[in-house]
Amino acid sequence: MHKLIIQIPCLNEEGTLAITLADLPRQVEGFETVEWMVIDDGSTDRTVEVARENGVDHIVSLPHNQGLAKAFMTGIETALKLGADVIINTDADNQYDASCIPDLVRPILEKRALIVVGARPISDIEHFSLIKKFLQKFGSWVVKIASDTEVADAPSGFRAIHRDAAIRLNVFNPYTYTLETIIQAGRKNIPITSVPIQVNGDLRPSRLVKSIPSYVRRSLITVVRIFIVYAPLRFFSVCAAIVALPGLLMIARFLYHYLMGDGSGNIQSLILSGALLALAGILAMSGILAELIAVNRQLLEEIKVRLLRQELGERTSPHIIPDVDHIMVKPKKISGKR
Repeated sequence: MHKLIIQIPCLNEEGTLAITLADLPRQVEGFETVEWMVIDDGSTDRTVEVARENGVDHIVSLPHNQGLAKAFMTGIETALKLGADVIINTDADNQYDASCIPDLVRPILEKRALIVVGARPISDIEHFSLIKKFLQKFGSWVVKIASDTEVADAPSGFRAIHRDAAIRLNVFNPYTYTLETIIQAGRKNIPITSVPIQVNGDLRPSRLVKSIPSYVRRSLITVVRIFIVYAPLRFFSVCAAIVALPGLLMIARFLYHYLMGDGSGNIQSLILSGALLALAGILAMSGILAELIAVNRQLLEEIKVRLLRQELGERTSPHIIPDVDHIMVKPKKISGKR
């Protein structure tokens, strides 16, 4: 392939960016050119100056802080316009071991995947608390259920993306891109896999995990949003079933006492069960409507992809790596922080 671009979303990273850049390669087997790109997400320190001093090829500055997800997508779109064949995303805090980059891009070069996620040894990372380790694994499990993929470390931000996959990605979650992009890959049948990687020592506290309660709250909100957006019928059907079950049990209880000749004192159960069943019906209808809205969203995403391809001067028909269909995987079970 011709060009590999390594992108780094940054927010006030003057203290760690130079360390991260010092470890990045300028040559990677399989690519003629390796370029670095920094996405400055409204930094107020010397992040941009440090990037220039350390030879960064491209610097994209957002006018103000817009969040990690926006910075990630800005970098993806810019890299595509710069002609990147493969885009690597990594963190500015040097969390990920850059020596693993050849392993990260190998499945793409071997035409086994279009997205590769670096799987960290979560259990062995000393500065991760037990709660954080649990939440990382729980997030991966949720993504597995929602996307029908097998990715060992879904919250990992160290990933390689082929341009054909990058063109098709959209991020709606303002908090983070990691979970959502994997779910999109699974639902859009984009071949995805994961490879084991190593991590470096902790240079600074995580910007996403300001406190455990905040991280738990945001993680739960993210999980719920994921299911509502990408599996609305399943989500509302489960909610409807949860509400309907006690309603059915109370109706059964009322009928039992009524048939035994003692139903006059249980009319409250009948009223409550009716209300619960009505609510279950509303939730079920909401699921159907949400599923129809999801179809419209998919059509809009396809229009966006076609417009982006035209802007990039590419054909509008699906442009997948030749022979990628030979990947030996089960249907929809393709395995694959700033």
